[in-house]
Amino acid sequence: MEQTPHLLFLLRWLLICAVVGGLVGSASAFFLVALDWVTAWREAHRWVIWLLPAGGFVVGASYHYLGQSVVKGSNLLIDEIHNPRQVIPLRMAPLVLFGTLTTHLFGGSAGREGTAVQMGGTLADQLTRLLGLRPRDRKILLIAGISAGFASVFGTPLAGAVFGLEVFLIGSIRYDAIVPSFLAAVCADLVTKAWGVGHTAYPQLAVPPITAGGLLLAVGCGVLFGLTARGFAALTHQLTRLFGRIGYPPLRPVVGGGLVALAVAALGTTKYIGLGIPTIVAAFQAPLPPQDFLLKLGLTALTLGSGFKGGEVTPLFFIGAALGSALAVVLPLPVALLAAMGFVAVFAGAANTPLACTLMGLELFGAHGGVYLALACAAAYLFSGHTGIYSAQVIGHAKHLRFGREQGRQLGEISAHRKKN
Repeated sequence: MEQTPHLLFLLRWLLICAVVGGLVGSASAFFLVALDWVTAWREAHRWVIWLLPAGGFVVGASYHYLGQSVVKGSNLLIDEIHNPRQVIPLRMAPLVLFGTLTTHLFGGSAGREGTAVQMGGTLADQLTRLLGLRPRDRKILLIAGISAGFASVFGTPLAGAVFGLEVFLIGSIRYDAIVPSFLAAVCADLVTKAWGVGHTAYPQLAVPPITAGGLLLAVGCGVLFGLTARGFAALTHQLTRLFGRIGYPPLRPVVGGGLVALAVAALGTTKYIGLGIPTIVAAFQAPLPPQDFLLKLGLTALTLGSGFKGGEVTPLFFIGAALGSALAVVLPLPVALLAAMGFVAVFAGAANTPLACTLMGLELFGAHGGVYLALACAAAYLFSGHTGIYSAQVIGHAKHLRFGREQGRQLGEISAHRKKN
């Protein structure tokens, strides 16, 4: 009799998460196929990059005239988890899908995680009214939708499940949502794969024996990766404020798109736009030049800061893998291991999700490098400080006692809070 409520809870959320997984997994499958198509078309017709300002105007205008209520994107989902007010408008899903595909078609530097997470949260939230869910259950549903979106777009169900539990509250996890989160993530991943949509395959790591020196190097690299994540977040937010001075929002990505197009023309290569998957894969094979991660960081911050749509995560994979690969020239660790550490640790610092990123490393690169990956993610999380790519994240537990007064505040409020104190 004591287990009856648990059984009913499990059966209820199993049914709900099966529906969420079906919807979100199918949406992610379509998105990934469409993204591959627009990327291939752009690379075959590189002249289209000169139309990036026009594409920026289309994206900016679509949100200005049709998407004012959803312009906050992933931060809106996080806000609704903390303070449920109203169901996420369904228009968020097609708007972010259209905006991201347009960004990639014309040559912006962006990712895909934000799109999948926003589609996942939006589609899941539509069940709120249909099922008559209470605010408490709605929070769990939103977490499950976020987990499903992340898991299905990267093919990492364990990381996706923990990402949904970890991303909205820094330093804490909602354990009451753990079963729905895992159910939704696994179902969505299975549905995406059932549609025949695959994911990028990365090499399984060959890791040297664990030594004190190697562990110290992992921690030191993690510090560098965390500072890089902090720099990316700060630059993106600063550019967002700078472009915000342009009074007519649709013109912001026009200006940003023009600058990105000029930069691509000056560089003479398209390796720093779009997802950058070929360069990420190359980072595991041989050391990359150190300017690769800096150029990707700058172009991505410019693209997203000016108002284009897409995620930050895949560009962060690029930035981290390229930086780790470049470090192989001076550090006595295998290039593939350093690239993998950077791949997950820069993301861990920028998103404040060290557990999800550690699991992602295990799912993508195998368990042999788990100790190195975990240490790098933990150090990156600590040294990124109270900054991040999601300004709506709330500090549930401060990263250091010195900053304990910042607990309960959103990351977007920290700067103003520190100036007052």
